[in-house]
Amino acid sequence: MTSHRPERVSDALRAVIAELLAREIKDPRIGMVTLTAVEMTPDLKHARVFFSCLGDEAARQRSLAGLRSAAGYIKAHAARTLKLRYTPEITFVFDASLERADRLAALLRETETPSKPSDES
Repeated sequence: MTSHRPERVSDALRAVIAELLAREIKDPRIGMVTLTAVEMTPDLKHARVFFSCLGDEAARQRSLAGLRSAAGYIKAHAARTLKLRYTPEITFVFDASLERADRLAALLRETETPSKPSDES
């Protein structure tokens, strides 16, 4: 029987982190960050938090540095909020899947040819 606990904990952790980023963490390095997913190990001791943000590579690196700097505070707050036996170690990872999807959509739009009405009379 497969346990759904890692999924439930990852959803709860994502909600806690999103709330902290919106209300409490005021690091100017963290720009417009969107949490896309949280992956937990089966033993709930490690969490990879995927995020995307607006801007170029420099903005991504600044956001990543700000998130890594706040990881200790986020972990402590998550420990108080979630009341788990072990609070997971949090690792932030930039999620480039949205950019790849946008690029793929742009390529598909380029390959579409506008349909011309035929001049058959």
